Amino acid sequence: MASPCVNRCELDDARNLCLGCARTIDEIGGWSSGSPEWRADVMAALPARLAALEDR
Repeated sequence: MASPCVNRCELDDARNLCLGCARTIDEIGGWSSGSPEWRADVMAALPARLAALEDR
């Protein structure tokens, strides 16, 4: 599964999420070694996280 990175790497300190892809720093760091199931779970959470970031 491809990384959801969009090359807008900036951390929102209040939410601990990347403003580009909405992943946590741990999710970003663990992406390449994460299981397909774990990555799918992260991907499923991203739309809601991105929407929350846009509402700020």
